[in-house]
Amino acid sequence: MRRRSLLIAVPAGFATLAACGDDKSDSSKASDSASPSASATSAAPAPKIVDGPLPAVTGGTKFGSKPTVAKGTGDPSMNLAVKTLIAGGGQTVAENDYIQAHYLGQIWNTAKVFDNSYDRKTPLVIQLAEGSIIDGWRYALAGKKVGSRVQFSVPPTWGYGKEGNAQAGIKGTDTLVFVADIQGTFNANSSAKGTKVAQNDAALPKVGTNTDGKAPSIDIPKKDAPTKLVANYIIEGDGDEVGAKDTVLVQYKGVFWDGGKEFDSTYGRKALTSFGLQQVVKGWGQGLTGKKVGSRVLIVIPPKLGYGDNPPSGSGIKKDSVLVFSVDILAKM
Repeated sequence: MRRRSLLIAVPAGFATLAACGDDKSDSSKASDSASPSASATSAAPAPKIVDGPLPAVTGGTKFGSKPTVAKGTGDPSMNLAVKTLIAGGGQTVAENDYIQAHYLGQIWNTAKVFDNSYDRKTPLVIQLAEGSIIDGWRYALAGKKVGSRVQFSVPPTWGYGKEGNAQAGIKGTDTLVFVADIQGTFNANSSAKGTKVAQNDAALPKVGTNTDGKAPSIDIPKKDAPTKLVANYIIEGDGDEVGAKDTVLVQYKGVFWDGGKEFDSTYGRKALTSFGLQQVVKGWGQGLTGKKVGSRVLIVIPPKLGYGDNPPSGSGIKKDSVLVFSVDILAKM
């Protein structure tokens, strides 16, 4: 059984970090109930992937622009039809990666658009994993490269199944058509990307600046811990700022100020995690708010903004512990 984060259980008065390290649901909050993350199908046999038929894309043909897709003609394929409209040159997407993508979805025989992220101006960030997203997405996008625009049709077997999605107006017999612009992909080897920031304060921990996907070092100074929250850039990214109500995808490592021993890490689990900043201990929420996507942030959390005198049972965290984290903000949802 995979170890879950020690940040799950927090005392009354603090928000929980829901299923940190084992969460596949938070990213669905970036979209509504018609998104491909909703009503995910159970694992079906792998489909045969074919190159058509697919309806024409008649407008918004540039990467990142909202596409216009014609109504499907004739009978759609009973297989998964996939076509790369624009071939990107970035990192290859693998199954179980998290992807960041803008997308539009419509019904084959009516051309009714049931969902799109372009109008929300917020791309979807979600894991291409069984149970997180409809199977059609998993099979259609695995192996594609960042920067690609992919069009694909999804029969019910690899979509919402016989039940369909009534709220979105999708019947159990509907084949769906998607266009997805793949903006990024993230996995256990992902790291912050940005400009290194000088670490000149000898009273604060020094954090490693490696960006090879391995856990950075955290060296604790032989000094008294700060009594106020510290949230400093180690690497400053150039992405959007994180809002107090946002959900983020991160890599992180946590150690005690007293002794520097590691107590939690996504690197050790080899699995990224996502969470809303209102779900976590106050030190995390306050420390990451306003920071830029792509950054590595040092957070030093005093007890009053962490677990105080009531740490999680079995966590190994003592009462009134000062906690030190290195957090890589990979994406905002």
